[in-house]
Amino acid sequence: MTAASRARVLVVDDSAVMRSLLRSVILSDPGLEMAGTAADGQSALAFLRLERADLVLLDVEMPVMDGLATLRELRARRYTMPVIMCSSLTRHGARVTIEALAGGASDYVAKPAGQSGREAATRALAQELLPKIRALTAHSEARHAAAVEPCTVLPMPPPLSARPQVVAIGVSTGGPAALDVLLPQLPAGFPLPVLIVQHMPEMFTRLLAERLGRRCALRVCEAAEGAQATAGSVYIARGNWHMEAMAAARPGAPAALHLTQNPPENHCRPAVDTLFRSTARVYGAGVLAVVLTGMGCDGLAGARAIREQGGTVLAQDQATSTVWGMPGAVTQAGLAYKVLPLAAIVPEILRVAGRASAPAAEVRNLARMVI
Repeated sequence: MTAASRARVLVVDDSAVMRSLLRSVILSDPGLEMAGTAADGQSALAFLRLERADLVLLDVEMPVMDGLATLRELRARRYTMPVIMCSSLTRHGARVTIEALAGGASDYVAKPAGQSGREAATRALAQELLPKIRALTAHSEARHAAAVEPCTVLPMPPPLSARPQVVAIGVSTGGPAALDVLLPQLPAGFPLPVLIVQHMPEMFTRLLAERLGRRCALRVCEAAEGAQATAGSVYIARGNWHMEAMAAARPGAPAALHLTQNPPENHCRPAVDTLFRSTARVYGAGVLAVVLTGMGCDGLAGARAIREQGGTVLAQDQATSTVWGMPGAVTQAGLAYKVLPLAAIVPEILRVAGRASAPAAEVRNLARMVI
């Protein structure tokens, strides 16, 4: 591989030890090269005025200018390269990371903890970090091309006909920013429960739910065992626990939520496939599923189960996805009823949800709220 074709990574961290570990990880991949290092956000911004970087690894907690302030300044200066936050798994570190992810960071990695030595720490970091760097740097070019020329997809399934009863959302890389756009658009009085799987550790999902709850007209919470999936509420799967919908104990009652620690699926727990399959069993053709940005193909098997029961699947388009792995897999399998830019997804949800549950004038009024 030529030097011109390698992705250039800028490492920004106040710890010399961490900078050294990240350098070792990056240089272990022949497709990557070090653009440079910086010990704080101000130094990183100064570096970028002179040098190119295709991706930034950004520490959360730093002196002079911390990671969140640096990210805001990067975006204010119109730098569009992907940014991966490097976070310690403390409550403060997790909270700042959630804010950064909602504010435009592409992904995050946890700093090594508990390893027996440098070699073990480097291996653990490489295993988590390298696939994310590869996906994000490869996707930036594909994403630009998609914005210019729409991708070719397989024919859409036939139009939906069933009354929607639940919205199920699967999302991974780039998810907090996507949810930060999508969920606040749902109006008070939205007539369906919303169930979400976002690939994140436990502390992060709780903080994500708290943050979204402050921004949304609907009630947002981290899912709890046995909770009833009631209309107008948003339930985010707890990190490290699969979330399933369970049939109601009596006719007319809401479905219940069940949390399990069954083995990971697609290397994920919670897994989108687990949620989607369970909603297909419980709600049948009444599932409206949405597959948003994310690496891999989690959600593909579940989307197929939903389609087999007559449910409806929407997918985010390539141009607005941070990584088009999950929605791309669903789209290319011909399972998506519509493939939409992020900004168009809520109007479509309101149209589909309203067509069977509200008079036409009310549906138009709901749609106007988000256009």
